[in-house]
Amino acid sequence: MTDNTPLQRIAIVGGGTAGWMAAAALARVLGPHGPAITLIESEEIGTVGVGEATIPPIQAFNALLGIDEAEFVRATQGTFKLGIEFVDWRRRGHRYFHPFGVYGIDKGAVPFEAMWQRLHVAGEAQPLESYSICAIAARAGRFMPPQPGNTPLAHIGYAFHFDAALYARFLRDKAEAAGVVRREGRVVEVIRSGSRDFIAAVVLADGSRVAADLFIDCSGFRGLLIADAMGATFEDWGHWLPNDRAVAIPTANTGPLTPYTRSTAQSAGWQWRIPLQHRVGNGHVYASRHLSDDEAIATLLANLDGEPLTEPRQLRFRTGRVDRFWIGNCVALGLASGFMEPLESTSIHLIQAGIARMLEMLPTRAFEPADTRRYNRLMTAEFESIRDFLILHFHATERRDTEYWRRLATMPIPEALSERLAIYARTGRVYREGDELFTKTSWLAVMDGQGRTADGYDPLAAGMPLDEVRARLERIAAVTHAAIGHMPAHADFIARHCAAV
Repeated sequence: MTDNTPLQRIAIVGGGTAGWMAAAALARVLGPHGPAITLIESEEIGTVGVGEATIPPIQAFNALLGIDEAEFVRATQGTFKLGIEFVDWRRRGHRYFHPFGVYGIDKGAVPFEAMWQRLHVAGEAQPLESYSICAIAARAGRFMPPQPGNTPLAHIGYAFHFDAALYARFLRDKAEAAGVVRREGRVVEVIRSGSRDFIAAVVLADGSRVAADLFIDCSGFRGLLIADAMGATFEDWGHWLPNDRAVAIPTANTGPLTPYTRSTAQSAGWQWRIPLQHRVGNGHVYASRHLSDDEAIATLLANLDGEPLTEPRQLRFRTGRVDRFWIGNCVALGLASGFMEPLESTSIHLIQAGIARMLEMLPTRAFEPADTRRYNRLMTAEFESIRDFLILHFHATERRDTEYWRRLATMPIPEALSERLAIYARTGRVYREGDELFTKTSWLAVMDGQGRTADGYDPLAAGMPLDEVRARLERIAAVTHAAIGHMPAHADFIARHCAAV
């Protein structure tokens, strides 16, 4: 007889950002009368955590946990992020900004981007950044959260930069206060159920066993449960996204505290700059096929703004995903589920998306296969839509100065991305497919920023007289530029509301 009773025990294998995000969310949502939650982690096993940049959906996750934003920013040495500046991506010497929030204002059924494209085709449009409060504020070094009212200040979108290790510590405190039990130990054996293709328990190095109904694999790249025990295989996307290594180093803060991440294209990869309150996170992501480790380190060290605080730290990875995220009574989160090229700061979002869908389809002890199939389908779509957006940055470029960039510009790309590019080339239309992560603003920012142009414009804008379109966009740009005068400097906002001790 099928056991359709609620879960009684949940075991999370692995800590770090993924493990403690899962623990905190499950404890918060399921409450003190829900299943007992145990998190197993070992001090012997390090985490990948470095300076972390995020995207706006993290606000929803923190809200779910009832986290006070100022407390969170203080505890993680955090700063605010209005978007990403891309340097040398389209070509050397070129910059563009991918903002959060929105561009302009739609007019009824006519999207803003349709009106902008109409002026753009006529050679009269201002740069897209002129219509984004986030882009303009970022350039001016200003920040505030969105304000009530019918002004551009109501449309400020933002996320955070923070120390990932401090974030995990912060979430651990929340989770343990909510009843999660942490077990120190290293998993050395996975015991399978005798009657079903399930996990019954894990064995720790000291010989103790931890049994559970649901196991969540947060063991990192190894995939101790989902891959080693349950047999998930890895789908490698290196032929589209060939970067497979990174070197990271923190530096001392210099200059103003910028409210954005910077990504600078290099000869065989790109370099990140993530400003925190106590330091700046820097790293060079690269393809080992095109660049040696020594060359990558030298490139990073030659392009730092401040004094290095440690020795460089190297990481190796593969971009791709497991073929199944949920098998039997095991769900993979974080690096155990896959790794995405970190260019658009999606790693924490993918953890968050996996947790949200797991809660949406929280199983009983029967583990209905239909729930598993739906979860795997939705997470596959999430990974693939992000993959295509990332490929766009590397493929839609004018750079041909190295073998790395020449290959990326001419490689075959996924069909769905080809379709988006074809639609944009004809009418400048961008769209959001269902509830995928990246919005029309994101697609338009990168399409235009990387140098893609449209032959025409959306027919929805054809019914508006050109003079009306011109006047409307001039007003939007003027009001948007004026609005940043009401915003404090980013550093002043932090000092006033959430400075770390």
